[in-house]
Amino acid sequence: MRNKKHPWFRSRGYLHFDSPVSFKTAQKLVNSPKRVAAHPFYPLIHYNIKSFKVKLNDNGEIEQKWKTREIKYAAHLDSHIYAYYSWLLSGLYEKEIQTRSLNNNVLAFRSLGKNNIDFANDAFEIIKMRGRCSVLGLDITGFFDNLDHLVLKKVWAELLGVPLLSEDHFSVFKSLTKYAYVDRQLLFKELGISANNPKNNRYRACTAEEFREKIRGAGLIQQNQQNRGIPQGSPISALLSNIYMLNFDTKMKNALEEQGGYYFRYCDDMLFITKPTLRDYVETLAIDEIKKLKLDINTKKTEKRDFYRYGGQLRCKDRKSLQYLGFTFDGERKLIRSAALAKFSNRMKAGVRLARKTVKRTNSELVKSGNPPTEQLRKKKLYERYSHLGRRNFLKYGYRAAKVMQSNSIKKQLKPMWSRLQKEIDR
Repeated sequence: MRNKKHPWFRSRGYLHFDSPVSFKTAQKLVNSPKRVAAHPFYPLIHYNIKSFKVKLNDNGEIEQKWKTREIKYAAHLDSHIYAYYSWLLSGLYEKEIQTRSLNNNVLAFRSLGKNNIDFANDAFEIIKMRGRCSVLGLDITGFFDNLDHLVLKKVWAELLGVPLLSEDHFSVFKSLTKYAYVDRQLLFKELGISANNPKNNRYRACTAEEFREKIRGAGLIQQNQQNRGIPQGSPISALLSNIYMLNFDTKMKNALEEQGGYYFRYCDDMLFITKPTLRDYVETLAIDEIKKLKLDINTKKTEKRDFYRYGGQLRCKDRKSLQYLGFTFDGERKLIRSAALAKFSNRMKAGVRLARKTVKRTNSELVKSGNPPTEQLRKKKLYERYSHLGRRNFLKYGYRAAKVMQSNSIKKQLKPMWSRLQKEIDR
């Protein structure tokens, strides 16, 4: 839990190379630049999350592709250092945001009291207000994995207003750029830790001696040898990605405002609303400025949409809708992406099937042991996960989006989900 008096401190209960520590212990460390400068950072623990991504191809057909997301998380003391320095830098960054009038342009990883529903709706409403306009959507290739270390160090120092990073800041920088990591699966195997119950009365994965002998000694530690990339998921990584883009955000915001346009960035997802005659110029400018940061644009994800009025209605040229932050807009209707609905529907069906198999297996074991089959499908839990009756799930999110966007079209998209769930349960 996060400490209200000390917003940088958050207790973490996961298993790592060191034990969880108290606020006082963490505070002693982070309040001493000398100790931070000399602090030996443990390797991160690394694992992959695999999920399938659903999208529509050029023929309007649904395609499923597996997507792997890498997760790397820091040891307890290391996380407190990252969180504290993130807190320090965040105050300076927010001041810079206000000075440069970027508050409404940089959307991700900030406390704005809004979410992607609001951000998408704001953009769609601007398009409606503008009427005839062009919208350009650009996406940065492998954002966190490609942040250049020299560029990051330079903008970090600029934010602090110093020519070079002090020893403590440089220690934090170095731990995030030349980071070491250990594969979790190999780690658990080496230490005999159960993947299903890793803690099992443990407070840390191993002692310092075991770390030297079994982890370092077994050659399990890998290191980032490239001059780019930071681990996504550390308490400071998201903020550093925003700091990295600060000059780019300023350049593009000013360029768009000079021509009466709008610029928004949500992490690596950028949106430009401009005049049709200036769309290509904006694209060229954005690509040139991104190259200065030693990053590239993923051209496969580039979107170009032209809106115009016809018969008093706003339409999108070639009947192609704009996709932005999980929603689509064709000039009239605001919708949830159909691929997202298909993904939820598949997940719901798989969840119900798994629940049925569990009931069948449990009853089979009861019969074998001479007991009557009493286990029944737990519908309440299924409703909580896959219907509007739940407190936090995709459908609840969808109906909230329908309310914010005042979209009956979204409600129509979501309405069949209840009958699909009932049908799946009744099979």
